[in-house]
Amino acid sequence: MKAYVFPGQGAQFEGMGKELYETNAHARDLFEQANNILGWRITDVMFNGTKDDLTQTKVTQPAVFLESIVRARIAGADFQPDAVAGHSLGEFTALAAADALSFKDALKLVSQRAFAMQKACELVDSTMAAVLGMDDADVERVINAIQDEVVVAANYNSPGQLVISGSRKGIELAVAKLTEAGAKRVVVLPVGGAFHSPLMQPAQDELEKAINATHFSKPICPVYQNVHAQPVTDPEEIRKNLVAQLTAPVRWTQTIENMIAHGITEFVEVGAGTVLRGLIRKINKDVATGAL
Repeated sequence: MKAYVFPGQGAQFEGMGKELYETNAHARDLFEQANNILGWRITDVMFNGTKDDLTQTKVTQPAVFLESIVRARIAGADFQPDAVAGHSLGEFTALAAADALSFKDALKLVSQRAFAMQKACELVDSTMAAVLGMDDADVERVINAIQDEVVVAANYNSPGQLVISGSRKGIELAVAKLTEAGAKRVVVLPVGGAFHSPLMQPAQDELEKAINATHFSKPICPVYQNVHAQPVTDPEEIRKNLVAQLTAPVRWTQTIENMIAHGITEFVEVGAGTVLRGLIRKINKDVATGAL
């Protein structure tokens, strides 16, 4: 059985999508549709923008979404998933690839998500940090003991790699305490805010209205959602979990473990980079991985 997985923010690169646009008529049509849906030419930034241009909030998330969904759509009959999953932002791509969301609706939600998250980031000085070489339970024990500051587990990426999220002061405290407790490395990430934490509540409130106004269909295969790492096909449950995603942790380790337990033997990463394949191999070195 084969699962397709979709990367999140951070997978962007200079020139992304340009080769697809220039060599495939279907891809070119989808990119032009995206320009019209957004009301501005995101392709100009994707194809010709600098690294800094691509890190603009309004660009990054829709660009990563487009790179992945276009690859899935032009694959046609070769895209035959038994299951799909996406990491954070990638969950929107997974839902579109599995026909739970239309291309237009998914892109609009991704763009709204990006702007809502940026506004939430501007309310509180906050950030994230990657904790390497420490058991998840030990990381949780240390950060749960921090008082009067927001610090939570945000991304369970693989065994020995957990990203934490919170207020700037909370993360600084956590870095010191986790290092003292024996973490191999704790690296503050170059991000604009505390994603997948309670500090994203304003963004979640805003996005919830947009999600509730959007039509969801039954997907062509189970979608493993970030909030609980379980397969879902019911549109209303998908909707509810997608709303919760902004303030809940991404349970990627548990997602991959559950997919393997349910019979998935091959994972295909769709989009830019190799990050998800690397994480999957750390979770289970025996499964096959590939790219689309």
